[in-house]
Amino acid sequence: MARQNAAPLGEQVYLSLRDDLMTGRISPSQRLGEEKLAEIYNVSRTPVREALARLLADGLVQRDTDGLYPYRPRLEELAGLYELRITLELRGIERIRDDARLSHDPDVLGPELDHWYTLRKESPAPDAGFVVLDERFHTVLLASSGNKALSDALVNVNARVRPVRMFDYLTPDRMGATIDEHIQVAELVLDGDLDAAHATLLSHISESREVVIDRAEQALSFAKMAWAVRD
Repeated sequence: MARQNAAPLGEQVYLSLRDDLMTGRISPSQRLGEEKLAEIYNVSRTPVREALARLLADGLVQRDTDGLYPYRPRLEELAGLYELRITLELRGIERIRDDARLSHDPDVLGPELDHWYTLRKESPAPDAGFVVLDERFHTVLLASSGNKALSDALVNVNARVRPVRMFDYLTPDRMGATIDEHIQVAELVLDGDLDAAHATLLSHISESREVVIDRAEQALSFAKMAWAVRD
């Protein structure tokens, strides 16, 4: 298991197993038994159990009647979920744009923007776990519009699409584009240029949707081919 030796063993197993799940090296029909995985990663069952619990929370593993299995995206559901996500996020801007009495809260959005300035300077390496930071940005952006019900609804949508959205952060270009676009959207919102913010946010989410669906389809295809070869 080629991972940083300094990382806790459970973290090493989690990252290795997550990579294997997302690249299709583990068949979508393979039951994720602790004993078998412990053999594969040459560890005891305890770090495997810890890794599986985290992956279950991430949505990359799903529980069936006879145990845990890899999650595989149901592409037919993505269009509807992304439509809902777009509706929720754009509404956060529309409600401010259409009511002169309202404004985005700079005390909420400002610190989040500062965090993304820092990320742009640090240039983080591609990592599926980056989706958590991405979700936080979009949730904070929506929360800054002052409607908690909208941001709560977005949290639920994010949880349902997270396993597939992880495919969006596997290349440096997508990481860089995400950081730059987040900064652009937040700056436009804080500057009060809400028409431009609305258009930029729509373009940002729509592009992510296309990348995610394309890479999810590739992952599914790879997984099926890998399984066919093993048979």
